[in-house]
Amino acid sequence: MAQPMSVALDRGDPRLHEKERDALDAIDALDALDAIDYGTGTTAVRPQHRKLHDSSVTFEEYYYYAQLTRAEEDQHPSGDKERGWLSIIFPSKSDKGIQQVTENTSKDATTLNTSDAAARLTITDEEWTNASRALRTATRGAIFYLITTDILGPFGLGYAFATMGWGPGIALYTVFGGLAAYSGYLLWEAFMGLDSYQFPLRSFGDLGFRLYGRWMRYLFNVLQSIQLLLNVGLIVISNGEALYQVSKGKLCFIICCLVWALLGFFVGQIRTLQKFGWLANSAVWLNLICMFITMGGAANAPPNYAAASSSAGAAINKDLITPVNGVYPPVRTSGGLPEAGGDFTGTLNGAMQAVFAYGGAMVFPEFMSEMKRPKDFLTGMWAAQAFIYFWYMFYGLFMYGYQGQYNVNPSYLGISSYNIQTAGNVFAMVSAAIAAGLYGNIGLKVLYNQIFVELFRCPPLTTRGGKLLWAILVPVYWGIAFALAAGIPNFSGLTSVVAAFCILQFTYTFPPLLAVTYWVKRAALRDGEGFDPATGHTVRHDHGIRRFFRGFFAQRPKELAMSVFNIFYCLGALALAALGAYSAIEGLISAFAESSTTSYTCTIAI
Repeated sequence: MAQPMSVALDRGDPRLHEKERDALDAIDALDALDAIDYGTGTTAVRPQHRKLHDSSVTFEEYYYYAQLTRAEEDQHPSGDKERGWLSIIFPSKSDKGIQQVTENTSKDATTLNTSDAAARLTITDEEWTNASRALRTATRGAIFYLITTDILGPFGLGYAFATMGWGPGIALYTVFGGLAAYSGYLLWEAFMGLDSYQFPLRSFGDLGFRLYGRWMRYLFNVLQSIQLLLNVGLIVISNGEALYQVSKGKLCFIICCLVWALLGFFVGQIRTLQKFGWLANSAVWLNLICMFITMGGAANAPPNYAAASSSAGAAINKDLITPVNGVYPPVRTSGGLPEAGGDFTGTLNGAMQAVFAYGGAMVFPEFMSEMKRPKDFLTGMWAAQAFIYFWYMFYGLFMYGYQGQYNVNPSYLGISSYNIQTAGNVFAMVSAAIAAGLYGNIGLKVLYNQIFVELFRCPPLTTRGGKLLWAILVPVYWGIAFALAAGIPNFSGLTSVVAAFCILQFTYTFPPLLAVTYWVKRAALRDGEGFDPATGHTVRHDHGIRRFFRGFFAQRPKELAMSVFNIFYCLGALALAALGAYSAIEGLISAFAESSTTSYTCTIAI
């Protein structure tokens, strides 16, 4: 590297902290962008004078500033870290954001419109980095609850185990859980090497942009936006169904759905993930309470035979749930794959429930972007994955043991007791509404930062104008999600198709793809190469495919082995996605053939 890391010992390279420049100097720097070939020119351009998502910024520049930021974070450990593991379960309410730099600043970082190119001309280095620091308030305790809330919940796992059996179910759920935790580590590795106060990394799309270019950013943003919008809509509709069941059909169904959409208008006003963390905290405990109530009901009440047509048995072999002389077959479990009466799509759909239980990686970069110390994300994420694995698998196996092939999704509706069904509906409705708020929060931020900030130069969310615009956009976003979900026949079937194309990719396909490229580009750096902030010069001794292969084989032995594994991991995830998409599409075709009714109705079958 051209610049030694010793420059970071005093909170970064002193050349990065000059006195405030006047506007004319900044204008000259901006004009220089079009006059030089970045990487060979001699004029340094400050990060705040760059265009948003500037393709001329090299990997070496991102990496250089990321090392300075990580060094500063290490010098200022948060109180959250000092409190140890207890802070994960009981995060502090008093934790504030990162301490701001006061030298060479005359403006409040929370009032700066950093999306306005003209305003950026007079922003000092310290004011620019302070604007990034102001957005970083979340602790690892908040991240633990956000990740645990973000997953799709435990209530489809009984159904999943019923379609796969004891052995295959436990094996697949364990493998998926381990790979999900590994994917989180890969995303964390790339984030830590590319994010900085000078060039903050805000989303999954930003990771793709810095490693592959604009086309990857557009792909990530489109898939992520579609999935988050559909998730919000699906929860609105499913909560509407739950409220309709609780009321025993006395309330109009579409009004039940509208109630949750209106609630989203208020929940969506929470902007920062640190504040959302405390709401997510309650959702996790509500899920646990619902699980314990359901397990108690399953152990003391027979299955809900009236819902047998929606059970796992109906998906794999209808003979397992067909009554003979009015008597339903007894509960059955299987050590291996249950005997299927038709094709394997039912088992695949069940396996997808286990896959989607670990679908949170889609928003991991967004979580890290708001953390005071992204380094702490790893412990919070692993703790959340361990929590999900242990409690949710225990719940799924318990329900399978007592209800066998009669498990339905969600599992609390597979119990014959109406009181248990009602309790499950109530607790699940509240926790699902919080999860929908989280999806809406991340989804709207992606759209806001990628469209409103970049194209229309709208102010950041820390400013008064940004907060006002956010308050206006939240009802619009939730309204679109509600209208879309209610207007599509068999919306949950469509969501299964999108999930195979989106959620599975973000958790199992994209992380290894990003990690391989990050490690290769980092390993390709050798003595005499790197970024010089004084001149804006990036030195590379080779380019193109030759540099890629040299970087691939220059990795440390551990990373080289992981990169080889990641290539096969990515290909395997693509194959699984293809199978999942096939089974979901087949199920959707069957559902459309049976019914084409939308949710714009007052009565539904319960």
